[in-house]
Amino acid sequence: MTHPYFSKTRHPRVLAHRGLITAAGEDSGVWENSAAAFAAAHAAGVEYIETDCQVTADGDVVLFHDATLTRLVDDPRAVREVRTRELRAMFADHGGLLTVGEALASLPDVRFNIDVKTDAAVSPLVPILVDDTHRVLVTSFSDANRRATVSSVLRAGASLRPATSGGSRTIASLRALSALRLSPARILRDIDALQIPERYGPLTVLTPALLKAAHRFGVEVHIWTVNDPADMARLVAAGADGIVSDRADVALKTLSPR
Repeated sequence: MTHPYFSKTRHPRVLAHRGLITAAGEDSGVWENSAAAFAAAHAAGVEYIETDCQVTADGDVVLFHDATLTRLVDDPRAVREVRTRELRAMFADHGGLLTVGEALASLPDVRFNIDVKTDAAVSPLVPILVDDTHRVLVTSFSDANRRATVSSVLRAGASLRPATSGGSRTIASLRALSALRLSPARILRDIDALQIPERYGPLTVLTPALLKAAHRFGVEVHIWTVNDPADMARLVAAGADGIVSDRADVALKTLSPR
């Protein structure tokens, strides 16, 4: 049975990678995972936003990709060491900081793909997600974090589990089993999507066998991070169900039915 996360939306899926930064946004210094980047994605017609969460020193679950501030502001501190108000001040001139709860509340018609970057986020995420599981997909490179989040949300009383995408071990197992033509039924139980790169270093991750195995069990395959229109069209033609892109506006135009 298809999870409501995928119901009544366009196929192939277009997931805005950390929002959308347009040329105007770049000129004004908008950051990824900011309120302005999300607003731009929404304005472009995006139905899905891919994002990431970390936890601040105050225990707030904020939308932030990296474990540290190094890449954005050349500050080596970990996000977990920074107070939320200080992080808000950093984002103030760059599009605005969002917590997970603020993002869900401000964009009620958007579906969110939330990457749980740290196990510290699992517990505080639960009350935030419990009423929105129909429009949230929980993912993580760590299958343990992913499973812990999903099971905790259900224990908290959610009537529906959030959708979920397999972590790195799930993907590696499916890649191996599909190559050997062995059944992946056990590892794909309660998995709704696989979100993978086409290649990882020298390894081709997206193979015809992997696609066939995933689709046989009703699991979608989304490819990240794809910004070239020709690659978007090629991957969808090969069977991919969705594209994660920094240029979601371009992806929408490229993949819209003619």
